[in-house]
Amino acid sequence: MNYRKLGRTGLEVSEVGYGAWGIGKSQWMGAEDDESLRALGRAIDLGLTFIDTALGYGDGHSERLVGQTVRDRDETVYVSTKIPPKNLTFPAPSGLHPDETFPADHVRECTETSLKNLGFETIDVQQLHVWQDEWLGEGGWQEAVEDLKKEGKIRHFGVSINDHQPANAVKLIESGLVDTVQVIYNVFDQSPEDELLPACQEHGVGVIVRVPFDEGALTGAITPETQFDEGDFRNHYFRDDRKREVQERVRAIVSELGVTEDEIAEIALRYILSHPAVSTVIPGMRSVRNVERNMRVGDGEGLPEDQVQLLKNHRWVRNFYA
Repeated sequence: MNYRKLGRTGLEVSEVGYGAWGIGKSQWMGAEDDESLRALGRAIDLGLTFIDTALGYGDGHSERLVGQTVRDRDETVYVSTKIPPKNLTFPAPSGLHPDETFPADHVRECTETSLKNLGFETIDVQQLHVWQDEWLGEGGWQEAVEDLKKEGKIRHFGVSINDHQPANAVKLIESGLVDTVQVIYNVFDQSPEDELLPACQEHGVGVIVRVPFDEGALTGAITPETQFDEGDFRNHYFRDDRKREVQERVRAIVSELGVTEDEIAEIALRYILSHPAVSTVIPGMRSVRNVERNMRVGDGEGLPEDQVQLLKNHRWVRNFYA
C-alpha cells in the first residue's frame, strides 16, 4: 500500500481508504454486519489507514461498526466522520443562514454523539456533511469547531462538498479555515479538476474523493437488466433509461482504451489517483471480495498518461441525484 499526506494535517493515509456509507444499512440494501466487520478488518490487514463514516449513516450504525473495528486493532487507522445538517436537507440549498443547518450547539452535540458511537476520545477529521461557500464568515459553526479542537475532541476539520458542486468550496479553501474537503470526482465527473483541485494544491488542503465508481456505474456491472433491492437509493439514481445510458458510456470507454469491462473499476480508481492533489479515494466496500479487489490499486501506480488523456473525452455533465 502506498501512502500520501492528507494535506497539511500531516496524516499519512492510504491511497485507497474505506467509504463506510454502505455498511450503515441506510439507503444501501444488503449489508450484513458480520461481513462488514470482516471487510473492515481485511482492509486494515492490507494496509488501509483511513476510514470515512458519518453520524447519518444508519443513525450511527456505521460509526459503531468502524469504532468497534479500529479499537480492536493495534494498527494506526485514522477516522473521519460527518455532522448532518440540522434541517436534514441534502445537498444544502443556497439562501439559508448557516445557523439553520449547523448552529454551534448542533455541531457540538453531533460531535459528542459520534465520539460515543466510535468509542473514541478524539475524531481525526470532523466534517460538515454539506456546504455552501456563502456560509463563510457567518453563523456559529466556526467558533464551535475551534472550541472542539481546543478541547481535543477533534484534530482536523473538513467539509463534504455538495454533489457535483466542487467550485462551491473554493472560497473556504482560500480562507485557510479548512484542513480537508471531500468531493465527488470520477471519470464521468471531472469538474473538480477545473478549480477545486488546483486550489487544494495551492493551499495545502487534503482531498478525500468519494463516489469513484459513480454509484457502481464505473464498475461495468450496471446494465439495463440490473435490479436493486426495494429501498435501495440506486433505484432512483439509475431510474428511467439511465442504466442503458451508463452501459453505453462504459462500453465507449472500453472501446477507446482497448480494455475489458472487468478492468473498468481499476481504471476508474487509477484515474483519480493519477491527480497529485488527491490524498485518498474512498470506495464503498461491503465485502471482503471488494476490499481485496480495490486495495490492490493503492500501489502508487497511476494510469499511463495516454490513458488519462483519452479519459478526458468521457467527461459527462449530469446529476443523477436530482
